[in-house]
Amino acid sequence: MTVKAFGWARSFPIAEGVRAARKWTAEHLTQLPWAEESPDTVDSVLLTVSELVTNAHLHAGGAAHLVLSWDGSCVHVSVADTDPRLPKPREAAAGATSGRGLGIVATLADSWDVHASHGGKAITACFHPDGGPHPSTG
Repeated sequence: MTVKAFGWARSFPIAEGVRAARKWTAEHLTQLPWAEESPDTVDSVLLTVSELVTNAHLHAGGAAHLVLSWDGSCVHVSVADTDPRLPKPREAAAGATSGRGLGIVATLADSWDVHASHGGKAITACFHPDGGPHPSTG
């Protein structure tokens, strides 16, 4: 079987905001063969982009470097920034206005990880389109 892979990358400075990252992502997702039939997956990817770009802007105080790729079974969303501190999911206090981002990503994505990258960090999440292969089944 031949798999055609796609990939895109762009930096989003704070001045452009999270909305620009969501719009850019939505435009690129429409190029994928499953996007129209899997609106829940598209929505999950867009919400994850919002959370990760917001976190990069808040915690690193600079640009968020967003990479989208499709490998034939998974859409990978990766956001890198210059903050070397690796985040960990945590319980947000009742009434807190932040602290839920990674929990949201962990709930929406089929898998995710965080790793040090070029003096900063990158957080990557994988999404299998509705009805597509799941990590536990191949």
